[in-house]
Amino acid sequence: MRADETKAMTSGEAKAPDMPSAETAEGEGRPRRGLGRMAFLLLTGAVVVLGVVIYAGIHARTAAAAKLKHATAQAAIPTVQVVYPKDSAPDEEIVLPGNTQAFIDAPIFARTNGYLKRWHFDIGARVQQGALLAEIETPEVDQQLDQARADLKTAQANLATAKITADRWQSLLKTNSVSQQETDQFVGSYHAMQATVDANAANVRRLEELQSFEKIYVPFDGVITARRTDIGELINAGASGPAQELFRLAAIDTLRVYVAVPQVYAQAVRPGATAALTLDEFPGQSFSGTIARDSNSIDQASRTLLVEVDVENRDGQLLPGAYVRVHLKLPKEIRSVTVPANTLLFRAEGLRVGVVRNGQVELVPITTGRDYGSTVEVVSGLQSTDQVIANQADSLISGTPVRIKAQQNTQSNPQPAG
Repeated sequence: MRADETKAMTSGEAKAPDMPSAETAEGEGRPRRGLGRMAFLLLTGAVVVLGVVIYAGIHARTAAAAKLKHATAQAAIPTVQVVYPKDSAPDEEIVLPGNTQAFIDAPIFARTNGYLKRWHFDIGARVQQGALLAEIETPEVDQQLDQARADLKTAQANLATAKITADRWQSLLKTNSVSQQETDQFVGSYHAMQATVDANAANVRRLEELQSFEKIYVPFDGVITARRTDIGELINAGASGPAQELFRLAAIDTLRVYVAVPQVYAQAVRPGATAALTLDEFPGQSFSGTIARDSNSIDQASRTLLVEVDVENRDGQLLPGAYVRVHLKLPKEIRSVTVPANTLLFRAEGLRVGVVRNGQVELVPITTGRDYGSTVEVVSGLQSTDQVIANQADSLISGTPVRIKAQQNTQSNPQPAG
């Protein structure tokens, strides 16, 4: 063991001259420090690159999320199709439906009870005022009249006796042969009998009037349009139940036509103005009428003005109850536009249309005129430059953002020759 140590020391002494000097050690440490700085720079660069990659990934993901959110928001905006109202030149007239009516249309009733003895005119007959229309047998009235006349004669006879007695007692009173009391009683009896005669005379006249109602006369010139009785039928004048209509008489020399004019055209109605009537059964023919009067009030339910047009019909060409078209002239100041019927919105607050303004929906109230079927006339609320939404959803509300659908160009582009 001691020999090994001695050998090791001898070896160490032998190697001592080979150890590097301080300068040699410093020269060898510089490359090592350079390698460490380079490794630090590489590590720093890797961290920076990794940070850039992470930032780029996060930024790209954020941008994609924002883009998706924007695309989702844009996709949520409904696309609508718009149309532009068409200017409609003011028509010279409006055409409204109406019904012809007889100028006078009256039912004929009986004023007395009895049985129909005979009638003289049937439906369609033209009759003159005062003509005998029908006769009624009234046996009860006849008997009551005979009794009333007998009562009147009895009362007249009693009156004559009472007058003689009163005159006699008044003469005796002058000689004081009778008392004043007795004289006053007989004079009072005379006056009471006079009142009885008057009452009986009035009853006779009443029954004579009832008897005169046995004959029914035509009250005015016209046409018999209905006969609702026949010979032998019991006639009830209304004393014991509803009165029975016997005939119906209509004066058709002049006809009335009642027309419901919309409120927006009420200004077109002027009494005295002319109106034309057309009927399907008279193609190409027009009948002239005159606006006689109007109700001077707008009906709150239909928002119309009731107008009466009188039409001369002495030749009887027009019939009461016929459907006619009334042509009324419009003043020039009325202007309107037309829109498709699928643009209308029926809401509780009234009729509306959706208009696109500044990229949003605005529900605009309108006033309509005539209905043409596929299109509707709008007299107020719209202009020809408004973008009106067609085929809109019922849930459409004001303020909703919308996108206008691009209009397709139906015109084909010409192809180059070659």
